[in-house]
Amino acid sequence: MDYSAVAVVVFALAMGGTLKGATGMGAPLMAIPIMASQFDVRLAVVIMVIPSIVTNVVQLWQYRRHLLPGGFSRRYAIGGAAGALLGTALLAYLPERALSLGLGTAVVAYIALRLSRPDLKLPFETALKFSVPAGVSAGVLQGASGISAPVSVTYLNAMRLDRATFVASVSVIFMAMASLQVPSLIWFGLLDWHRFWLSCFAVIPLLLFMPVGERIARRISPKVFDRLILVVLALLAARLIWSSL
Repeated sequence: MDYSAVAVVVFALAMGGTLKGATGMGAPLMAIPIMASQFDVRLAVVIMVIPSIVTNVVQLWQYRRHLLPGGFSRRYAIGGAAGALLGTALLAYLPERALSLGLGTAVVAYIALRLSRPDLKLPFETALKFSVPAGVSAGVLQGASGISAPVSVTYLNAMRLDRATFVASVSVIFMAMASLQVPSLIWFGLLDWHRFWLSCFAVIPLLLFMPVGERIARRISPKVFDRLILVVLALLAARLIWSSL
């Protein structure tokens, strides 16, 4: 890479860190598309795997007292980890255009439903019942594209969680999926030592800018936070649909 490419990638990671600190998500959404414009999608996904583990461990520790009861986080994470194994196989062998288009359309439909019915909420008992299949679906997308938010974040956002509980819950599944991605990427020959160190380097700008996002988030209301999540989902849906065309 030349210096301009490195500067673009570092800027993307810094912005991803800010969004991650504010919402508990968004770093891959910000960084992977930009890195994919400089290299290929597989390399971009690989580079984000170590930052995903580290940043979510940090946030899970910060918000550990806000985890949902009833083993929800554990079930969601187990499903996500299992799905990540399958998703990595898809990354290695299958095209992702149809999957991206379908998921992008589903997210757009969810956003439209939320805007037309602002009182919509997924009851906790229902969410707990379907936490494992929801986690598997999120994990498959994470393994295949490096971005699980169309499923994982949409599911949690439908529960209308407060910011602290949302960040704690999303950090658990992101960490579980990324942890299972590492041995899967090694198995399929997508992660070697050179790419491992590139991925470690990507942690630095993310961690440096996460506190910036934290400070921003403390100054916004729950309603604004909810709208911010919907904006991120809309950007994600646009990215998925655009990449599939």
